[in-house]
Amino acid sequence: MTKTQQILLAERPTGLPTESTWTLTTTELRDLEPGEILVKIAFISLDPAMRGWLNDVRSYLPPVGIGEVMRSLDIATVVESTHPDFAVGDSVSGTFGVTEYAISDGRGVQKVDLNVAPGPTWLGALGMPGMTAYFGLLEVGKLQAGDTVVVSAAAGAVGSVAGQIAKAKGATVIGIAGGAEKCRMLTEELGFDVAIDYREGNVLRQLREAAPKGIDLYFDNVGGEILDAALANLRRGARVVLCGAISAYNEEKPPPGPSRYMSLLVFRASMIGFVVFDYADRYPEAGAQLAQWLAEGRLQSREHVVEGGLARFGETLNMLFSGANTGKLVLAV
Repeated sequence: MTKTQQILLAERPTGLPTESTWTLTTTELRDLEPGEILVKIAFISLDPAMRGWLNDVRSYLPPVGIGEVMRSLDIATVVESTHPDFAVGDSVSGTFGVTEYAISDGRGVQKVDLNVAPGPTWLGALGMPGMTAYFGLLEVGKLQAGDTVVVSAAAGAVGSVAGQIAKAKGATVIGIAGGAEKCRMLTEELGFDVAIDYREGNVLRQLREAAPKGIDLYFDNVGGEILDAALANLRRGARVVLCGAISAYNEEKPPPGPSRYMSLLVFRASMIGFVVFDYADRYPEAGAQLAQWLAEGRLQSREHVVEGGLARFGETLNMLFSGANTGKLVLAV
């Protein structure tokens, strides 16, 4: 039998998760049954959506239960197998949870090629963030060459990829991020045309200066005041893609809705929410294109890898909400 450390949800947080939200425990896993695999986790994905999974509310996925292993997407190695499709030594991606070892029946598990890219990249540009950016822009946002595109949380896992995809498709790209260093990275390293530091002055005014003819496509990861600023600067026929609202994830009460929603009427614009899981049957298509752009140098992947194992899970998760990470946040196990 295999011993493993796990992070369990101890209590539902009010506001930002704290130490009391989590329990670090050690347990013994049972022996494998036919058609199962035992995996050793190497990297755990830290995502803003995790905060929503802690709330006991109706959503696109059921909440994590009290006493359950915290849900997460991981990169792992198969160390034992009774499954015909997986061999010992295979590198895989799957929702195994915040744990050192896990048993799976193989559903939802995908092989990954670490010769193409390292494990953290398979959680970033070649993983869910990359898929989210790809389908959010191209399918939901109907991106067209020549569009003026604005991306919020542009230095994060999804935003950094979204901006680069927009550039690859011939758009003018404006990124919104917090801090001079993140803004420098956007323009000097990732190819964004303009970077707006939301910590330095009025975002609405800065957007108006950066996009004097208006915004064709706004990819929103933040919500709140920045969403309102984008709504005030739309062009006729604009598309607003709602990917996330990290500014409100730790609020104790639901935040007010966008105050400038009438811009949708004035500019005959649309605002659409989406969840990347709706495109699961098309992941191979997106993965192939993202890998090609990565190989060609048209896409760069940024990962912020935190060492220290499961004991650092709670503090690492909270980095997402303070803006401490750049690119994809990953915990090394």
